[in-house]
Formats: sequence, structure tokens, C-alpha cells
Amino acid sequence: MLKIFLLQHLHELYKLYLKHPSLKQLLDAGQNLEGGFFLKGLAGSAVAFVLSGYVEQRRRPSLVVVNDKEEAAYLFSDLSCLLPENQVYFFPSSYKRSVQYGQTLPDAIVQRTDVVALLPALNENDERPVVVVTYPDALFEKVVSLDTLSRNSIKIQKGEKVSPDFICDTLTEYGFQRSDFVYEPGQFSVRGSIVDVFSYSASTPYRLDFFGDEVETIRSFDVEDQLSKELLSEVAIIPNLQSPEDNPSRILLTDLLPPSTTLWVKNPELVLNRMDELSRIVSTATQLNASNFASRDIFSNSLLTRSTLYFGIKPLSVQLPTFDFGTSPQPAFGKNFELLVQKINEDAGRGYQTFILSDNSAQLERLDGIMHGIAPDIAYNPVEGTISEGFVDHNLRINLYTDHQIFERYHRYKLKHEFNRRDAITMQELVDLQPGDYVVHIDHGIGIFGGLVSTEINGKKQEAIRLVYQDNDTLLVSIHNLHKISKYRGKDAESPKIYKLGSGAWQRLKQNTKRKIKDIARELIALYSQRRSQPGFSFSPDTYMQQELEASFVFEDTPDQLSATKAVKEDMEAERPMDRLICGDVGFGKTEVAIRAAFKAVADSKQVAVLVPTTILALQHYQTFTSRLKGFPCTVEFLNRMKTPAQQREIRQRASEGKIDILIGTHALLNSTLKFKDLGLLVVDEEQKFGVAAKEKLKQLKLNVDTLTLTATPIPRTLQFSLMGARDLSIINTPPANRHPILTEVHTFSTAIIKEAIDYEMDRGGQVFFVHNRIQNIAEVELMVNKICPKAKTAVAHGQMEPSKLEKIMLGFISGDYDVLISTSIIESGLDISNANTMIINNAQMFGLSDLHQLRGRVGRSNKKAFCYLLAPPLETLTADARRRLRAIEEFSELGSGFSIAMQDLDIRGAGNILGAEQSGFITEIGFEAYQRILDEALEELRESEFVTIQTQAEHETQREWKPSYADCHVETDMEILLPDSYITNTTERIKLYREIDSLHNAEELERFRNEIRDRFGPLPRQVEDLLSVVRLRWIAVELGFEKLILGNGQLMAHFISNQLSPYYRSSTFEGIIRFIQQHPERFKLKEGKDKLTIRIAGVGEISEAIETLQKLHETLPVK
Repeated sequence: MLKIFLLQHLHELYKLYLKHPSLKQLLDAGQNLEGGFFLKGLAGSAVAFVLSGYVEQRRRPSLVVVNDKEEAAYLFSDLSCLLPENQVYFFPSSYKRSVQYGQTLPDAIVQRTDVVALLPALNENDERPVVVVTYPDALFEKVVSLDTLSRNSIKIQKGEKVSPDFICDTLTEYGFQRSDFVYEPGQFSVRGSIVDVFSYSASTPYRLDFFGDEVETIRSFDVEDQLSKELLSEVAIIPNLQSPEDNPSRILLTDLLPPSTTLWVKNPELVLNRMDELSRIVSTATQLNASNFASRDIFSNSLLTRSTLYFGIKPLSVQLPTFDFGTSPQPAFGKNFELLVQKINEDAGRGYQTFILSDNSAQLERLDGIMHGIAPDIAYNPVEGTISEGFVDHNLRINLYTDHQIFERYHRYKLKHEFNRRDAITMQELVDLQPGDYVVHIDHGIGIFGGLVSTEINGKKQEAIRLVYQDNDTLLVSIHNLHKISKYRGKDAESPKIYKLGSGAWQRLKQNTKRKIKDIARELIALYSQRRSQPGFSFSPDTYMQQELEASFVFEDTPDQLSATKAVKEDMEAERPMDRLICGDVGFGKTEVAIRAAFKAVADSKQVAVLVPTTILALQHYQTFTSRLKGFPCTVEFLNRMKTPAQQREIRQRASEGKIDILIGTHALLNSTLKFKDLGLLVVDEEQKFGVAAKEKLKQLKLNVDTLTLTATPIPRTLQFSLMGARDLSIINTPPANRHPILTEVHTFSTAIIKEAIDYEMDRGGQVFFVHNRIQNIAEVELMVNKICPKAKTAVAHGQMEPSKLEKIMLGFISGDYDVLISTSIIESGLDISNANTMIINNAQMFGLSDLHQLRGRVGRSNKKAFCYLLAPPLETLTADARRRLRAIEEFSELGSGFSIAMQDLDIRGAGNILGAEQSGFITEIGFEAYQRILDEALEELRESEFVTIQTQAEHETQREWKPSYADCHVETDMEILLPDSYITNTTERIKLYREIDSLHNAEELERFRNEIRDRFGPLPRQVEDLLSVVRLRWIAVELGFEKLILGNGQLMAHFISNQLSPYYRSSTFEGIIRFIQQHPERFKLKEGKDKLTIRIAGVGEISEAIETLQKLHETLPVK
């Protein structure tokens, strides 16, 4: 097996390249490059190596112009692997798509400003080996002059005397927007002595902390958690210099670079033609000012006056002197490892060394296993780190092969300063309580959130949360009891029932739910024990073919995928039947895990049945399985209503004779007429979509056949723990490495937007999904698309079509016969077409969050940038909920955000999946968080009573002792304990922080919270310190078994647990407290009232004294 310490790093390879003879000649030519030279024979990523070597040794700047953004991004990625981060810059176009559409991208503006901000330093000292990578669309937009730049920059140093007010006025003048918290470039906020600002030339915002009129510290901070990252000594704050209306005088970037800069231009003819094309677009677009853009002539003049190196297909003129680097592209091996091994051995005989590059050491290990399996004595060098395209250098006699090309897998580029407004923030907006939201109080039921209210107790100000119930009854919830309330999350459309305070309806509903949960849990556990006792088939370990299949996966395995695959194999090799559920977001590679498991079963001469809910999905899986298992000894067939009765009979016949290895189908597979010769594995996709009858048949099958269930509906974490192993669960939570986020935009319905989206996708050879969920007028939509895009070939698909017609259309779309597929949400479940990368969803406000997410998951399945347009009526006409949903989906552009979205309405479906459909009803009635809490309590009670048999003796013993974890304590005091609004002005943020304080569990978390607050808002006022002390007091009280503390008038009243039958009264804790009271009768008085036992402790005026007193009491108790 490959030893990781044998791995070389990309940098070592690069050093080898510095000795290249042609590079040496190029450097010797030095300054005499005017008029230009042509670099011939630069294949694959060779240009990155030559460029890096040139810049490092010449110690002067270089500007590289390639043909388009994608090419520039890949070159930037390659250079970033070879040169230090501060030497490589990316200069993109500031527009999202093309200049005429006028939509700008914040991160592109930051990347451009970053380059412009670098220019003054470069002009002062040109001995910096810096590379700027760009392309025609970006150069076409002129930039501001250096003079304008210096006039518009604010430089701030630590220790500088400047008033916060002056800084704020200047920022406002420069067009910065003031907000409560800073999330994106161009915003600033002020909180006391702290000013946060997000400059356009940095990927993180800055926090300036003032002491009077002096800058005490400067720190960068994280947008997501708003916490400081590193200390800085000085910063430059630069506004958005891209907005064309602000400044008339603009200059071509090349004219601002120092004279010693070398220009590298790929295919100059193409670059100049693109400039021409852009000039024509600008001349016809009335909204654009032509003087802000360059032209072909301006750019070609700048090429003549500088040292220029051309590369690519051909130079600008035939007479140019030429350097030949003698490289050729990496050969195509078509995933054929025998061919690869043969080529490496042949080349070794000719004196060539082979290097195989990969970012993933696990992938290199797997590859090594395959290659040594074919030829044990093969010699090659694995290299950690990769480039976008491999090549062969005939001068140095080296082969640089990339693993993603060997496996025909996608490779994703990484850019500088790419930031998305993170999931966490959007998530927060969805979870934050707004007045008018429905909330659930675990003791009183569902009410309406009325916001934060100030109250006065003995003249001292405090804050509480106001909840409004039926008949306008009001309940004030103390800020120390916020853990009892949660935002109501039920089904999207329905409003919950508001309860009446004091009626028993809520308690009855809670008891009813708990009883039902117990019944379901009992049934699940019984099934589980029954399965444990059944003997299953034990599969043999992996074969060499299994390794080859796994290594040829198009994407890089994510850690979750690897662990899911490992768990499935362990289950299959075990004695008992497997029953594993794999949860993963759309496009996260669940099917791949199923393919690997299926192949493992086939390798042991067992048959596999793959059960799917829809006809189209059966077809899709059939195609995926066939293409993945091409070249392997394995027959795959599918059975659904698209097959004629005669074909169906023939398939059944072959399955019973064992001539079909993998059979994919809808519930027809469960038909009693279908008999397998030797079924070894059952794969069920989206089990929740099958009816009760199908599930019953499945249950019978599952008892002694290994079963693997796949679902894209995430199952809430808390539920997984609660289910105590009623099913084995694997979660695939990480998105594939080489996928782009899907660019999502919300628009009002407009034919211009639809035309632009379809034209753009067709121009790059792709296809479009148009989702319109009303069959009645779907034909009109097709007419409209044909009218605005006459060249587009369209087709319509919906669930009410004849199966054969639907199949024909789907197959036609998959094979590229149509450009636009106009369909209902029938495509939501599993149509997987890597060439379709634009999705238009009409009336997006009608869809739930999870539906939108599932639909969007159908695009962006390759390494092309994908787009999703949500068309909805004007936002102001929508409900607040629909607005929030659309905003969430627009901002969750990263793949993998499904699990954040899962916190929303998918949780509800997820709980229903595991616990059966009727549970969804309960969840709608009582809200998700309350349901989870009741679920945990129910299972805890079952563990203590009925499930003792499946616990060990030790577990059973520990559960008999009273545990404070089930207790809670309410603190009342007449002191001023709150977050003052002068300290934190934003009410939503105060509520959020109160909830956070309430959920702290230990001293470490409390200390971390204290530091975070200090970092974000400045020194803590006394009220906040007292508030945090109350949290500590409550923890000790819970440990001691107190249900309520009242602190005031110089004394502390502590109430014991009111339930007289609680195991607490038989615990050593209670005995210890009674003993302590008897020893100190002068301060501690025990008092028994009606069903109430309290202690009165005299001489306690401050919170610190209360903590000290209870701490002493706690220390005398026996250690558990």
C-alpha cells in the first residue's frame, strides 16, 4: 500500500520546472521582449508552471489575459497552488453575466478593487513577482485612475487620533450604508465605541475599537458569527469604485501597470474579437456610458508598447521569434487502468518519470491499490496537490497526470475573496422571532409572540417576553425561561390553533402525543429485535473490481460518503441482515453508495432489487446504474409501466432464472408474480413515497434480506439520537467537492429575463428546465417560450400524459433533442441531467422551501455554473412567509444548504418518515420543537420501564439515581438584570442573545459567551454581568434540586421539586441538604406548606452572595 510519507508536494515538482531549458532562454531574452515573442507548445497547465518560474526569477509583475472567465479561473487556481497567496490576483468582470444585463456581483467588485488597490504599491516598487489573471470582458471595463483611488481611500492606523463621528461621516459620504450589523461590502455599523466597516477591497470586514478619539485596536472579523479573527496594525477602506455614474475619467488597466510589467496573451485574435463584440453591445445599450469601456484599438496599442508574450494556437504575426516548450496534453485513458499502467511502464523505458497529482490523499491511496493490483512492480510518483490539466513535458521527460482527468472527473476552481452571505445568517433570520409569529410554550401551548417588554420590579427595570393567547390573555415569560418557548414550525400553509391559558386542552394533547409515540417506538424496537435474531447472508470482502468501480467515481468522495460506504459494507459482511437508512441532500451521491453496495452483492452472485417511487426515476436510475457499471460483468434491467406486458413477462422470467443481476423498478417489483432466483440486496429510494400496502410487503422482505434505504429528506439530528438504534443511519452531510453554488435570483415574471436565461444557456450548449405547476395552461407557456426564443426546441411533460409519450419526451430531453423542457414539478424527484444547468420556476411563491430546494437540485450537477430563476409576483404582494422562503432559497446557493433548509419544513417530513405519517399530524398541532421535547421525554420513560431488556445492567443502575438533567429552575429577583438597550440597540439581536444565554450549559460556554459579547459590543455593563451570574446561580440550583429561587429583601427563598413522588426525595442529594440545614439552623430555615417544601436563607443581598451560599451547600453533598 502507498505510504503517505512518499507523497511529494506540488512545490517540489515546480522546483524541477525552474531548470527548464526554454524557460532559461526566455529569461535570458529579459527586457528585449518588445514587439512580442510566441511561446509554442504550452499544453494543459504547463503555462502555469512557466509563468510561475518566469515571475519568480524575473521578480517583476505579469498580467495574463486568457479567453474567458472559466479559463482565467482555472489558471488562477493553478497559479495559487504554485505561488504564495499574496502574489496571485484575479481580475474579473464586475458583471454577473454580460455587460448589457447590468447586474453586478459583490465578490467580483471586491476582487477588482483588490487589484486596483495594489497598483500604487506596484508603481512605487515594481520588483514584486505579482501575477494578475484576467480575460477580455474584465479588461473591457476601464478602472479609476490612481489619483481617484487615493482621494477615495481612508487609511486608518492603530493609535491614530481620529473621532468615530468623522469616520462615520466620511463613510456615508463615500456611499457606505449604515446597518445594525455588517454582512456585506459597503456596510458599516456603530455600537458604542466600536465601528464595524466592510471595505470593497477585503474579503472580511474590519472592527475599529476606539478609546475616546484614539483607535485602540483594529481587528478583522467573521461575517457569520461576528467575532474577531486577527489583529491588524493598519487598514485601507475603499468604497465601490466600479459604479460608472460616480466618476467619468477611467483608464484601461494595462495603462496603470508599471512599465516593467510583462503581458501574457492567449490567442490574441480571439481576445481582440471579443473586445470588438463587447464594443458593439455597448454602442447599442443606451443605459451604458461608452467612455467607461475600452476598445480593440486601445488594447492592441498597449500590447505594442510593452514586453508581450503570446501563447495559444497562433501569434498575432508570423514573424515573431518563438520559444518551444515541447509539452503535449495528458493522453485520454478513458478510465482504463490497464492502458494507464502500460503507458507508465512504456514511458519509464524511454526515461520518462510519471507523476500522478491529486488533492485527495485517500484517492491516491485507492489508485495505488488498483495500479499495484495490475502491475505489482509499477514505478510512479504520487503528488499531493493538483492542477486543472495534466501534460507531458518532452524536454524534462516528465509526465504530469491529474487524477480527475484519468477518471474523467470534474475539477473545481477556487477563487480569492469568494464570499456568500452565509447560511448561518439567513438561517438566523428564519429562526429569529418576529412579533406576530406563532410560538409554543411547552407548559401553555401555542400563542402569538408579542415582542420584548420592559417591566419594573421594586423600581428596577427588567425585560420579559410577551405571549398572547386566546381571548387576548397575556403571559409574560422571564428571560431565564426562554428555553420553554420555541418558534412554532408546522406545515407551511396552515395556521395553528391558539390555546386558552389555564384550560387542560394543551396538556391532554401532550399526553395523547406521548402515548402514540410510545406505541410506535415499541413497534420499531420489536421489529429491530426480531431482525437482530434472524440470520442473514454474510458477503465476502471487496474484490479488485470493486476498488476499480469506486475509483472511477466522477466526483471526489466526501468524508461522509466514504463513511456511509464503509458502514454499508460492514453491514453487508456481517451475519445479520442489514437495515440501513442513508440520508443525504439532493445530488450528494446517495445513488453512488447504492451502486457500490449493489455491485458488491453482484460480485457474490446475488441479485439486487432497486425499488423507486416513480416511472421516471426508474428510467433515470437505470441510466445511472448502466453508465456506472459499463465494462463490468453485470446485467442491469428496469421494470415499470413503460414496458409492454410481453417485455414485463420476459424480464420476470429472466429474473427468476438469475439472468438479471440488478433489477430496477417501481412497486411492480413487489408483485407476487415476480420471483428472484437469489435476492441478496434490496435498495429502496425515497421510502416515504410508497403506500401502506407496499410498506407491509417491504417489511416481510426486510426480515432476512439486506436492505438499504435512501432518502433526500433530512432527518433531524435530535430524532436520530432518540430512536435508540431502531435503524442504522448514515448521514451524507457534505456536498461534493467540485460543484459550484447555484446562482439563484428572485424576479417578477418578465419575458426579458426568461429570454436572457434561455439564450445564455443555449449559447453555451446547455439545456433549460422551465417549471410551471399548472397543467391547465402549460401549453400557453410553451407558446410564449417559442415566441420569445424561436430557435429553442421545446417539449412539455406532466404526470397526466400517457406513460409511453412521457418516456419518449424524457428520453429525448436526456439525449439532448430538446433545449427547454416545460414541465410540472414531476421533475422534482430525481431527473438527473448534467447538461441542464438553468432552472426557471414560475410562481415560485406557491412552493414550499423543501420543494424549491429539491427542484433546484436538478441543476448544477456538473462543473458548469448553474442558474435558478424564481419568478414570483412583486414581493410586496406576497405573505411574509412566502417572502422569507424565497429569500432563504435565494441566499442558500451552496449545495449542502439542504441541511440548513432542513431546519425548516423538511424536519416535519423527516419526523413523519421515521415515525409514520400520523406523526406529521401531531407535529402540525404542537409544533416541531415541542414535539421533539415530548418525544425525548416519552423515550426516556420507555427506557426506564419497558426497554430495560435491551440495556446493559450498568446503564440500568445509573438510571435509577435522580439526575438533575430532567429538572429546571425558575429565578425571580428584584434586581436590574437585562441587556440594556443602550448597550445592544437591536431588539431582535437582544432576543437572540437572551435565548443564547438561556441555552448555555457550563462555565466554559458562559466564559466564551462573555468574550464574544465583549468583542462585539464592548465592555460589559453591570446589568449584563449580573445577568450572566444568574445563569450560574440557576445551574447550581438545578444541581441541588430546586425548582424556583426568589432573591430579594436581603434573603433567598429556594423551593424544592413540587412532585412529592419524585425519586429526588429518596436521593443522596436531598439527604445531604437536610443534613446541612440541621447543622446551620441560624441561617437556613426549612418550611413546609401545602404541597410545598421551601428553605429560607437569611443574609443574601447580592447575586454573588447567593452563588457563594448555594456553592457551599453543594460542596457538602456526596460526590456522585
